[in-house]
Amino acid sequence: MPSLPPPGPDRRLALLSLAVCLLAAAAAVVSFVRGSFVGIVWVLMAGVSSNMAWFYLRRAKLARARQAEASG
Repeated sequence: MPSLPPPGPDRRLALLSLAVCLLAAAAAVVSFVRGSFVGIVWVLMAGVSSNMAWFYLRRAKLARARQAEASG
């Protein structure tokens, strides 16, 4: 079974939030290397976007399971 849901709004939102998570993590590393505590904000943003990615992937997986159950 593929790990990503089929193309649709949930998959697109999950991939976008995953991209934001990766970029926020990179920004946090750069901020901390430069000695700025603004990196804390980037870490928080990475956490929120990571949770969003998991939420949308889980939502798509449950919808796909409900569809399979309804169709037989």
